[in-house]
Amino acid sequence: MNTYIALFRGINVGGNHILPMKNLSKVLEKMGCEKVQTYIQSGNVVFQTKESSTNKLADEISTKIFDHFGFKPKVLLLGIKEFQQTINNCPFKTEEGKTLHFYFLDAPAENPHLDKLETLKSPTEQFKLHNKVFYLYAPDGIGRSKMAAKVEQSLGVPATARNWNTVSKLISLAGEYNRPSEGQ
Repeated sequence: MNTYIALFRGINVGGNHILPMKNLSKVLEKMGCEKVQTYIQSGNVVFQTKESSTNKLADEISTKIFDHFGFKPKVLLLGIKEFQQTINNCPFKTEEGKTLHFYFLDAPAENPHLDKLETLKSPTEQFKLHNKVFYLYAPDGIGRSKMAAKVEQSLGVPATARNWNTVSKLISLAGEYNRPSEGQ
């Protein structure tokens, strides 16, 4: 079985694209996914499946949600090794979980306008783009960041952001699938 972490973009935000996690779990289970676990309402799911094509599976999930709920969310699907590598590549300390953000990109940013982001960042903010992840350290809070609102536009590729607390919880949930059960 393959373990995946699914990150949904733009669901349950501002009263739009409402998708209760219980309903999302049922959709995934009907698709043959097993050990489905959701985490908070912003669209974070850990599950296992025999399917090995992440692109195909992400498209199927998005289509099934459209069939059931009338909207087609962007689904970023990462294997546990890819997700762990994202964590390993983080250039910032992780002690303050709400101030460190991971923007997971749909594809590599081919022509990012990092100079624009540099002009928008506050003196305390730091960022780094690495492969398909944009790391943002915003110690004064992401809500106060002028740069945070312009990340996706400046990178030129769809993205979905999660703070360190969420990233940490998701890798923990995914790791539970690979631990032996009691008595084994």
